[in-house]
Amino acid sequence: MSDRVLVTLDHEVRDADAPLLHADDLAVVRGDGVFETLLVRGGRALKVEPHLARLVASARALGLPIQDLDEWRLALELAVEEWGSEREGAMRLVLSRGRESGGDATAFVTVGPVSERIREARRDGVSVLTLARGYSVDLSASAPWQLLGAKTLSYATNMAALRYAATLGADDVIFVSSEGNVLEGPRSTVVIARDRHLLTPPPEHGILPGTTQQALYEVASGKGFRCEYAALRPADLITAEGVWLISSVTMAARVRKIDGLALPDAPLADEIVELVDLAVETAGAESAEA
Repeated sequence: MSDRVLVTLDHEVRDADAPLLHADDLAVVRGDGVFETLLVRGGRALKVEPHLARLVASARALGLPIQDLDEWRLALELAVEEWGSEREGAMRLVLSRGRESGGDATAFVTVGPVSERIREARRDGVSVLTLARGYSVDLSASAPWQLLGAKTLSYATNMAALRYAATLGADDVIFVSSEGNVLEGPRSTVVIARDRHLLTPPPEHGILPGTTQQALYEVASGKGFRCEYAALRPADLITAEGVWLISSVTMAARVRKIDGLALPDAPLADEIVELVDLAVETAGAESAEA
C-alpha cells in the first residue's frame, strides 16, 4: 500500500516522487489538456465509465488524441491495485497534448489520499460565496472554443475564485452568469431540493455535465424524487429546502451559509447523502461489470 500512486498509459507503475513531465509539456506551459477525478473506495474506482466518457468528450473538444479506453481501464486497475482497499483515495486521469517540441500525448493516472478539507466538507458542510463568472449562459453555444463544457487543465480562474473566497472566510464558491443565473462550483455541481424535487442548472448554460449529479438523478428518480434541469437564481438557493455541492470525491457537501446568510436545516440532508453514496456505488458496480 503506497502513499501515492502513479501509473502511465504504458501500464508501468512509476515512482510517484520521481519527475515525469518535461519542462515544455503543454500541460505545464499552456494548461493544454484534460482530466477527470474519481473516488477510489473498497478497492475499486467508482463511476469509471461515466468519467471515461467525459474524458473522451473533453479530449474531442480540445482536438486531443485519446488512447484506447481499454488502455485507460487497465491503467486504472493497476493504480487501484497499488493503492489497496483499506482506505479511500482520490484518483486523477490526466491527458495533455504532450511536449511543445512535438511527440506523443502525455497520459497518466494518479491516486492520493482524500484530503482533510474534503472530509470536513462531507461532515460539516460548507459556506459559499456567489461570484460572477463573467459570461452569459449563451456563451457556450455561440463560442464553442471557450470549452465551457470540457474538463480542462486550465483551472487558474477556478482556483483564484476559491482563494478569494477563503480571504473572506468562505469555503467554496458558486459561480453566477452575467444574467444572474446560478452556474456551478469551481469543482462541483449545484443541486437544490424543494420537497422531493431536485433541480440543477442545465449543461446548456455552459457548465460541466456532472457525473455524480447524473448518477444521483438516476437513483433518486427511482426513490420518489422528481429530478429536473432548470435555470436557477441565487434567490432559489436561499429559499430551497437544501443546497448541495455535488462532486465525485467530496460527494455531497451541504451548503450551510451563502454570502454570510445561514441556511436553515435541510429536511432531506441525510437522505441526499445516502442517495449520493448509493448512486456512486451503483454506477461503480455497473462499470466493473461492463
